[in-house]
Amino acid sequence: MQSKGNELITIAQRIRAVSQTALAYSVNEYEIDRSKELIAISDRITAIVSGAKEEDIRADYHPVKEYVTPKVDIRAVIFNSRDEILLVREKADGRWSLPGGWSDVGFTPTEIVIKEAKEETGFDVRVIRLLAVLDKRCYNHPASPFYIYKFCFLCEITGGEDSLTFDILDKGFFALDSLPPLSLDRILPEQIKMLDTLRRDPDAGVYCD
Repeated sequence: MQSKGNELITIAQRIRAVSQTALAYSVNEYEIDRSKELIAISDRITAIVSGAKEEDIRADYHPVKEYVTPKVDIRAVIFNSRDEILLVREKADGRWSLPGGWSDVGFTPTEIVIKEAKEETGFDVRVIRLLAVLDKRCYNHPASPFYIYKFCFLCEITGGEDSLTFDILDKGFFALDSLPPLSLDRILPEQIKMLDTLRRDPDAGVYCD
């Protein structure tokens, strides 16, 4: 469940998305000015709740000339034979998360998860199935300026070499009752436990918030 602060962030995200879309299709100066004002109000709300600077929030967004949609985060869920989960330590905050990242244009979701797993861990993986599509708004993540869907794919290692990319400090397998400090903007302990439950049931459908 969202905290009150994150609920306000979600409202601000919605105001910004509607206003950016309106700005993309505005045909007169009045509509343009009102849309820009609402975007500024959204950034102000986000800044108050998150503690970030308004100029930093504005810098996170690119000018939009079409309908605004959520960003897509693709993650690999990989367990070993001891039921330990593979995590990578992010250089951005020094904390741990599932291998993965933003989706890229020109790649399917499964191609993205294979590519990200290879880049961040050195392992070649095979995608078994999609476990979950998570709306970040439905969980108590730290405040974020973006509205995000998270695609979590169950994968297995098929080969590769032990290596890391420039933005990953370390990797390792961890028991679910001994998880390291997680990058909570990317993954929560309860989400890892839910993904473990889903992967243990081969008949489970894809979980969608």
